[in-house]
Amino acid sequence: MLPAGQPKFKRRKADRPDEIVAAALEVFAEKGFAAARLEDIAKRAGVSKGAIYLYFATKEDIFRAVVEQGVAPNLSAVQNILANASADFPDLLRGLVKVLAGVVATTPVGGIVKMVIGESRNFPELAQAWHDQLVRPALAAMTQAIAAAQARGELRPGDPRLHAISLISPLLVGVVWRETFLPVGAEPIDIPALAEQHVELWLRGMLTKSGAAS
Repeated sequence: MLPAGQPKFKRRKADRPDEIVAAALEVFAEKGFAAARLEDIAKRAGVSKGAIYLYFATKEDIFRAVVEQGVAPNLSAVQNILANASADFPDLLRGLVKVLAGVVATTPVGGIVKMVIGESRNFPELAQAWHDQLVRPALAAMTQAIAAAQARGELRPGDPRLHAISLISPLLVGVVWRETFLPVGAEPIDIPALAEQHVELWLRGMLTKSGAAS
């Protein structure tokens, strides 16, 4: 194995963009966007700084690749769950939130979320990429699934988009708590447990009699 930080010249060139993106995901999550340097990303990826410019023109381009390649693939699992129209809605929802909570709890995506929230004023393109490629399609899919369950009489009336936002809000709170307060000594939050408890509470309030009986 090559020493950390040394260029991996023996690896195929086709592997290097993926290595750069994986390294950038970690560096952005740890340092934020403004403080992350290309030198940091190159060192973490085991390539030279010049090698980065062979694949990415700017740091913003690297971030877009992080969203597309490092984070967005998790969206496919979410969309597959929501596309299963034949599934019992409570089980579908439990499965969905379990996947989302698992991603938040086991990957650096929480640090990226904090970065986007904290630096979007100075770098609005970060929020734009995150919204367009992740938030908007995921929220649309969840909104559609809730609206379909309402049409079947399984869920109570209400704006399905607002219901979808209320479902995922605890995950965002859990991420902000972990990334902001945990480092200064706050008591940790079990994000999967928080999500599971919220889903059960949400279902008790939202399911109709026919939905609860199905």
